[in-house]
Amino acid sequence: MANNLALPVKPVCEITPEEEKRVADWINTPEYREKNFARQALVINPAHACQPLGAELCAHGFEGTLPFVHGSQGCASYYRSTLNRHFREPAPAVCSAMTEDGAVFGGQNNLHEGLENAVALYKPKMLAIFTSCMPEIIGDDLTAFLKNARQKGHLPKELPAPFANTPSFNGSHVHGYDAMLNAILQTLTEGKAVEGRCTGKLNFIAGFDANVGNYREYKKIFEAFGIPYTFLADISESFDSPLDGTYRLYPGGTKLDEAADSINGKATLTVAPYATTKTFTWIKEGYAGKHVSMPMPMGVARTDALLMKLSELFDKPVPDSLKAERGRAVDAMTDAHQYIHSKRFALYGDPDYLVGYVAFLLEMGAKPVHVLCSKGSKKLEKELHALLEASPYGKDAKVYMNKDLWHLRSLLVTEPVDALIGDTHGKFAARDAKIPLFRFGFPIFDRVNKHRYPLVGYQGVINMVTEVCNKLIDLKDETCEERFFEMMR
Repeated sequence: MANNLALPVKPVCEITPEEEKRVADWINTPEYREKNFARQALVINPAHACQPLGAELCAHGFEGTLPFVHGSQGCASYYRSTLNRHFREPAPAVCSAMTEDGAVFGGQNNLHEGLENAVALYKPKMLAIFTSCMPEIIGDDLTAFLKNARQKGHLPKELPAPFANTPSFNGSHVHGYDAMLNAILQTLTEGKAVEGRCTGKLNFIAGFDANVGNYREYKKIFEAFGIPYTFLADISESFDSPLDGTYRLYPGGTKLDEAADSINGKATLTVAPYATTKTFTWIKEGYAGKHVSMPMPMGVARTDALLMKLSELFDKPVPDSLKAERGRAVDAMTDAHQYIHSKRFALYGDPDYLVGYVAFLLEMGAKPVHVLCSKGSKKLEKELHALLEASPYGKDAKVYMNKDLWHLRSLLVTEPVDALIGDTHGKFAARDAKIPLFRFGFPIFDRVNKHRYPLVGYQGVINMVTEVCNKLIDLKDETCEERFFEMMR
């Protein structure tokens, strides 16, 4: 607390060093863990963000699209700054700047003025509109507001303006992404279905994935097969464009005409079954071609499954280049397995990523011990249990649905593990437990270029094996006695 006048500050209550130590020791005990897991009305450090953040990420995946937050400036700043800190790239978005007046009288005037200004200043090809808490709580009717905006000329009639209700007080960034993607595809494909027409393309959906390296890995696989594709939605250039001295407001994204024609595709494949539930349900009803939902291709077996499915859908053999890459991944696993085999891990994250982490660890003979998801479901819990029970290395694992990182801390200090897998927010628990944190997922604020580092496909296997095993070897070197400090590990 700043005290520039050097005035005496009287503490609200006196806490002795002895009391601080007593409490610090107590929160590491099984007794405290029992009390911690008994709480119901309080969440401490949840491992998820809110719906509008996911909606904004989705909006950035389409050509010339300006994310528009119907809500307060502070909310919009949070979504933008979180994406900015993770990617270390601009995340341009605008908002309706609702204040106390809007909370009392409704936000229609703010929305109309904001839409008119956004179109005039930033000239988007599409506006992707989504909500924060305030308009959701007071019951703003976006359907009516946008209809009025068209009639009054605040919003050009020809400008696509999909919108999604994304209340921050329920769901997570994953659900917001799903809602926005569903709204965008419904808007762009309206009236575009043509009986008997087939684009011959694969429509590919990665879901909420803030790793641009993954996007490029998927593209590499499709191009090796020679499969034409439409990525729904593509953030690879939006958040990883070259630094060439020219600022581009809309540097990338899926072409709007390609997204509109995706309804006539040959096949639609999602590798994010938990992050695209609503969207994929709608696609199965309205899109032509085959519809396939698969788990995220993390680990060798799940990458194999993806390649075999692509081969089946497009009647093409698996390319020799990918077979060779598979061999290199298996070789990397063989070279490194002794450093990770039987190591105990705790892990948390988004549902699709979490399933991928478990699959990878089991392939390496590691032991997932604590598996935690802040916004999970019975379906996810059932899938995780089935995956763990199918391997002898998963027999000691416990799955925790809808728990937070303070729950995880209690697990780490009462049932120790060797390492933790998750995003930046887990660093405090990892520090208290004196174990390494492997930063995979979203968000990652305290390391650089992690979002360029693919975790999917065979290259993802090599990357994860290399990072995890080398860190464990580093720890061995840093902590071993001098007589064991040697060149060979």
